[in-house]
Amino acid sequence: MGRKSEPAIHSGLGEAVQYHIRCKRGDVGHYVFLPGDPDRVPKFAKYWSAAREVSSHREYRVWTGELGSVKVSACSTGIGGPSAAIAVEELARIGAETFIRTGSCGAIQPKVKCGDLIICTGAVRLDGTSKQYVRVEYPAVASHDAVQALVEACEQLGVRYHVGVMATSDSFYVGQARPGFRDYEPSWSKDLIPDLQKVGVLAFEMETSVIYVLASLYNLRAASICAVYANRLTGEFVEGAGEEECIKVANEAITLLNKWDEGSRRRKK
Repeated sequence: MGRKSEPAIHSGLGEAVQYHIRCKRGDVGHYVFLPGDPDRVPKFAKYWSAAREVSSHREYRVWTGELGSVKVSACSTGIGGPSAAIAVEELARIGAETFIRTGSCGAIQPKVKCGDLIICTGAVRLDGTSKQYVRVEYPAVASHDAVQALVEACEQLGVRYHVGVMATSDSFYVGQARPGFRDYEPSWSKDLIPDLQKVGVLAFEMETSVIYVLASLYNLRAASICAVYANRLTGEFVEGAGEEECIKVANEAITLLNKWDEGSRRRKK
């Protein structure tokens, strides 16, 4: 006897609606931006035409519009791997194919300044969610063409950026070597930042490794670009620094990817 493979609710019209994001096929484009913060979603739409809010449920806020001639969407993921995985799972079920995480991060290298952007080529899997899908030795890596589109967009817009590896943690506090409540601090956390620095990791964030692993497993395309809000070494913190530039770059990268995709289709490659 078969079983249902996707949790869905049904509208009065009998159309399957994804349980968490409250969207159905046709509601989102093939290209989707994945900010964490629901309040960041409408900020993408400033650069679109015919933008509209499709749904808003829990941490998931979805807008869809047109960027030039291409249909695009933005869906907030909330904070951390579990909610990001739900977003990717349900968006993929209704036709999304390319994901650009557009978030924030805290730098752990002295050369990275607040307001800079980081394009993530791969992520250290300090999360727990991706381990539910595949063994820990499986890499969390970006799609090459999506990374190239983000680099090209940064160059065109003249923003300061870095390219490299970030670390994804499920914990904002102890898991990123911050003291917990009442200064709780396990012994291993004292070595976490120095160890990651030595191998060139640029920053901490909380969703990318999960998005990359799921995209690889499901033959989807994903990349991540984050604005640097803080530098953990210098103590500098500027909330919102680089956010607008990050959104502009992500929009331009999707424009480039669509152009390249159309060229590939014409050449039947």
